[in-house]
Amino acid sequence: MMNALIVVLVLLLAISLFISGKIRSDIVALGALITLMLFGILTPTEALSGFSSSIVVMMIALFIVGGGIFQTGLANIISSRILKLAGNKPFVLYLLVMLTTVAIGAFVSNTGTVAVMLPIVVSLAAGAKISASRLLMPLAFASSLGGMMTLIGTPPNLIINEELIKNGYESLSFFSFSSVGIILVVLGIIVIWPLSNLFLSKDNVEQKESNNGSKSTKELTKEYQISENLYRLRVRKGSPLVYKSSQELDIANNYNISILEIRRKEEGKKTLFSKSVSHSMAASTTIIHAQDVLYVMGEFEDVKQFAEKCELAWVEVKDGEEGIPSSDDFAEGDIGIIEVVVLSNSSLVNQKVMDSGFREKYRANILGIQRRQNYILNDLKNEKILSGDVLLVQGNWNNIKMLREKRNELVIIGHPDQEVSKSRIVHKAPLAGLILVAMVLSMAFDLLPAVTSVMLAAILMILTGCLHNVEEAYKTINWESIVLIGAMLPMSIALENTGIAAMVADFLVTELGSKGPIFLLAGIYLGTSLLTMFISNSATAVLFAPIAMQSAITMGVSPYPLLFAVTVAASMCFASPFSTPPNALVMSAGRYKFLDYVKVGLPTQIIFAIVMIFVLPLIWPF
Repeated sequence: MMNALIVVLVLLLAISLFISGKIRSDIVALGALITLMLFGILTPTEALSGFSSSIVVMMIALFIVGGGIFQTGLANIISSRILKLAGNKPFVLYLLVMLTTVAIGAFVSNTGTVAVMLPIVVSLAAGAKISASRLLMPLAFASSLGGMMTLIGTPPNLIINEELIKNGYESLSFFSFSSVGIILVVLGIIVIWPLSNLFLSKDNVEQKESNNGSKSTKELTKEYQISENLYRLRVRKGSPLVYKSSQELDIANNYNISILEIRRKEEGKKTLFSKSVSHSMAASTTIIHAQDVLYVMGEFEDVKQFAEKCELAWVEVKDGEEGIPSSDDFAEGDIGIIEVVVLSNSSLVNQKVMDSGFREKYRANILGIQRRQNYILNDLKNEKILSGDVLLVQGNWNNIKMLREKRNELVIIGHPDQEVSKSRIVHKAPLAGLILVAMVLSMAFDLLPAVTSVMLAAILMILTGCLHNVEEAYKTINWESIVLIGAMLPMSIALENTGIAAMVADFLVTELGSKGPIFLLAGIYLGTSLLTMFISNSATAVLFAPIAMQSAITMGVSPYPLLFAVTVAASMCFASPFSTPPNALVMSAGRYKFLDYVKVGLPTQIIFAIVMIFVLPLIWPF
């Protein structure tokens, strides 16, 4: 009894930490696992069994397969060509976004699917002159719908399959989920379109993007109100800055400002009609010369103090405002401004801007952060970067290209076609497609065990050059998700060993099962759906799968409908932006508020629940 109490307390603490988000989910899961080992509830062998599970091995291999599809540009090429068929018709565009996302999401991670589709959808929304917000939330929901089409579409599918095998039941086939998935996709298309029209139209927000979906420098500086925090200062000959670098002077910490750009007259290059002025990024090692014009970002009082102490002159501009550049004057020529979205597995996540090494690594500056509906510009260096943040980045266009190579961590908004054309291994796209098709056929016709097929496909992606190298293959893996699943899987052993799963199952069977198996299924579905609103769908599936199995055994009914209720409820969670990575990923890019997810996602989730409670027993009888 004491062991059961300890397990309950550990799980409650873990769930509360998952909800708070203050500690990474993988660290929370590992902490819970180690605690159960220390109390002797799990043996070391049992505790580590999750990391040797076929689920974890398949997830690792699937990330690599998905990485090959992304790095060859195959997903971009297919999706962009299909979506262009929509033209300027909003409903056709919506329909093709949903179907294309479902098709890709059936075979690769939902986060990766959204990362590929997001810049394309933003571009096409601009071309169709509709708000991208009407398409980005449906895009996130469609990626989850796609996961219900195949065995490998989402981790909860693999988790319930493992639970069936562990208890001696027949394994699910590759397309066992398709009948349920098709119903969900059709239902989703019908339900989400009117809801997105009603709540996500943003009163037809004016699209300021150009035809290729990218905002101009002028539009971005206006949106982020850069001019309100940007000033121009000229370096006098007697300034203590002369012949020193910003790193040497530690300007960011001493004055709480950032030097973004340096402009310098190039001697001997003056022509009859113009003066030649060089524009350069202000790297930490850049040497400052007399007469340089510094583009400085920060609050006015800080900039004023910096100018007085370092003997700098305000640069007058035409409108008479001292030192304030116009939008047209900033970041022009070889220097540009773009927006990038931070993915959940990025190395930047939870790092302060000043500690992220962004400028040193990419030779580009972070000018601002757009988080949900807020624009963060002041004291930026001490701001932590979070998953789903949109970063406003300024840099030399040649250096900005380096960001494309981080497509597993960052998504550039706009220019999708250029990204595809500049993929260094785009010629491998047909080969990546062939490997994917071979893997699917092998699993569909049971030619090889599922884990063997996926591992073989991952190795072939590396050996055939669909990934740049082995290091790139490892970078495609979302290790936080892998560790989370590996550490949570033994929790089901603890639930079973201490009798908690049996106790909960007995309670459900007594209270709900006595009214009929359909009420038991409804209880399991709603319980899973509720918990998934606060913690990851994988963790929820791990906790509810053994309960569903024990309930079925206790009541003497087939476990298939109950386990399908777990995976569907865990995957179809739309009412919160934090329930799934795709929901969080599009939040800033779509300028959504929390209530937008409630307005669109909650009705969708409720409708799905009602339909699935009655449909699942028809597909998988008790």
